[in-house]
Amino acid sequence: MDNVIQKLVKKYGTNDPFEIAKGLNITVVYENLGRATRGIYFRKLRRRFIVIHSGLSEEWQRVVCAHELGHDRLHPGLGRFWLDENTFFNTGKYERQANTFAVKLLTFNEQQRTDEPINHFLLRCGVPREIHKLFL
Repeated sequence: MDNVIQKLVKKYGTNDPFEIAKGLNITVVYENLGRATRGIYFRKLRRRFIVIHSGLSEEWQRVVCAHELGHDRLHPGLGRFWLDENTFFNTGKYERQANTFAVKLLTFNEQQRTDEPINHFLLRCGVPREIHKLFL
């Protein structure tokens, strides 16, 4: 996973999931997905799509985009829904991997400052508190 992220960041010169998706020719769209779904990754007619819930904050939109990129890079051929069931840790192997991918991508090339608590570092990198456990 780390190697995949390193190659993406090197190729596209950024860890911004939206820029990487654009570089990979993945169409990102925003729709109202209801209360339980934050994002969807799917393929149709050889085209790849990330759908992000339009009601999310910019911070969560970045996380969801990074998560769905994880599905694209780690689970080719599998379209997975990221369902919000009041937990981000009991969603199966593929969801855990995509969550971890998102946190690692968003923190790539960032250094924790001396005496900076880990939760402050993660917040500075745009990682919401709800998924800090993935980094620890």
